[in-house]
Amino acid sequence: MPARAAARLSRAIVAWTTIATGDLSHLSGGALLRILRQVWPTPDPSAGPLGPPLRARAHRRDRESSFEVQDPAADPCAGLSMNFKNALTAGCLLLVVSACTLFRPPAERLTPASGVATLSIVGTNDLHGGISARDDRGGLALLGGYLKNLRGARTRDGGAVLLVDAGDMFQGTLESNATEGASVVAAYNALGYTAAAVGNHEFDFGPTGPAATPRAPADDPRGALKARAAEAAFPFLAANLVDVASGRAVDWPNVKPAVLVEAAGVKVGIIGVMTREALTATIRANVGGLSVAPLAQTIRGHATALRTQGAAVVVVAAHAGGRCLNFDRPEDLSSCESSSEIFSVARELPRGLVDVIVAGHTHAAVGHQVEGIAIIEALSGGRAFGRVDLDVDRLANHVTTRRMFAPRQICAREDPTTRTCDPAATAGTLVQAEYENAPVMPDAAIDLALAPALEQVRALKARPVGIVLDTPVRRLEPDSPLGNLFTDALLASVAGADVALHNSSGGLRADLPQGPLTYGSVYEVMPFDNLVVPIQMTGRQLRQVFATHLQRSSRVIGFSGIRVRAQCSGEALELVLMRPSGTPISDDEPLVVVVSDFLATGGDGILAPIIPPGGFPLPDTAALARDVFADYLNRLGGHLRQEDLLEPGNSRLSVPGAPPIRCSTP
Repeated sequence: MPARAAARLSRAIVAWTTIATGDLSHLSGGALLRILRQVWPTPDPSAGPLGPPLRARAHRRDRESSFEVQDPAADPCAGLSMNFKNALTAGCLLLVVSACTLFRPPAERLTPASGVATLSIVGTNDLHGGISARDDRGGLALLGGYLKNLRGARTRDGGAVLLVDAGDMFQGTLESNATEGASVVAAYNALGYTAAAVGNHEFDFGPTGPAATPRAPADDPRGALKARAAEAAFPFLAANLVDVASGRAVDWPNVKPAVLVEAAGVKVGIIGVMTREALTATIRANVGGLSVAPLAQTIRGHATALRTQGAAVVVVAAHAGGRCLNFDRPEDLSSCESSSEIFSVARELPRGLVDVIVAGHTHAAVGHQVEGIAIIEALSGGRAFGRVDLDVDRLANHVTTRRMFAPRQICAREDPTTRTCDPAATAGTLVQAEYENAPVMPDAAIDLALAPALEQVRALKARPVGIVLDTPVRRLEPDSPLGNLFTDALLASVAGADVALHNSSGGLRADLPQGPLTYGSVYEVMPFDNLVVPIQMTGRQLRQVFATHLQRSSRVIGFSGIRVRAQCSGEALELVLMRPSGTPISDDEPLVVVVSDFLATGGDGILAPIIPPGGFPLPDTAALARDVFADYLNRLGGHLRQEDLLEPGNSRLSVPGAPPIRCSTP
């Protein structure tokens, strides 16, 4: 008998002995079936002398996309000849029947280390303070209802749920920002999170207190983040966030590179990393003295160490993401952006080192397998969650089966066919949402944890701004109507200014909804405490800013006071800047350009081609961009439609195709 087959036979005997000496009377039928499958799996007609091959199948489960891969090593009899295996199976059946009928020793003799455990890895990302439900969609109390049903299922089968967040938990809503994220941590504690990655927006609050950046030498630019970590009942993870002075990962209370936990008798290692662009996508003053190490290299080192410590499963919480559109077959990446950061990271890792990546940062959806790693990402704002189920052989200490699910929308009521509550995707009457064969009900404990923060800001959120929107005003359409409106407000706020610029893709966080506008909606468009800053530049420098950005990025810049006309001339991109009247702006013309302090200090790299060392000088006092916007809307008053912000025939931006623009010789 080959050595490998002998080893598997030995494992089979151990499993039989466990059954024969254990009390099975307390097990459900499903749990008993799982134990029996350790002894003899369902025969595979296609199996050869070494047992069933690695196989994958796609199927539908609870109307969700689910993908399963089984490892031949899960079958202890694989590797035996079929005749010998069948003989053992017959003997095994007799032994199990005898054990179930004749032996009744104490239940504790069936040890937790035996058999297969199912671990459900649930991932969330980019909550951005979205703790409350909207129109029966999203919110943490409703997420708690889904988790309660899933945890019930795992309790019944002896498995466990691990809840992991991929970062950007706090910044984005009044109810979160008013407490500098404390309301989110309170809710995450109540939900039972296992770990959370640190995202770039975790730095946005700066020191504890009202100032968003340090104002005195004693101010800790990471004070609010450290305070939230200290309050959390789960670790914050940041393996590749490096303290430049020491050259090592940051060492703050309850902020760790990685953690090793045990669930259902299985050791699980969890590593946290953040995107390589993290420190340019937050306020520069709050991240001085920090750097970001390469993701894949960092993951490789910590995952190897966790495996050495006995981890059967390694999960990465990564504030770096991807984007996919179709979830029917997780191994099919044709609908995904293959160059996405997290896909590139997965391709750099050795196969088998990492099992699951909970991704984030891109506010998109992923439920796919890349180089043997299950990657999940679930939109943003608390609207959805991702899930991967792993069956782990506790005796062999490895994953035998992986089941992937499409990102699941969080709904109180849902379309029974599509399992969604997105108005664009619902086809009929909505019904009570179900999950794991049980109705989904909001978790009252989470509502209780959130109540103080919601009450604190209720009146301010509802305060009228003084204008009625007859249509929604959206931020990311090609001409960025909301970007136009916001930069119009910035331009009007500084006497004598020529131009206003704003990073609409990252700096405007929501659309303005239809109806009477409230301060709460304005806040969600601009939750950052960014200040309005006028800076000086020439026409040549402004043209350089636009030329570089249009060729480098697909992210939208909102602007006011100029028109930008771009066209290709061979391999060169030629730009002309002009005023709304059509008057060209010369290269030497001095301009006053209104931006946020975030852009003025290098944020998003938009002004990188012209920014002086240390950024542009900032004034001692400045207005909050959010308040400038609210005041501008109040002065407009009356009614406004999105169409009013677009100028057919005189668009603010004219480009030869969608950015990033690539010119080439015909």
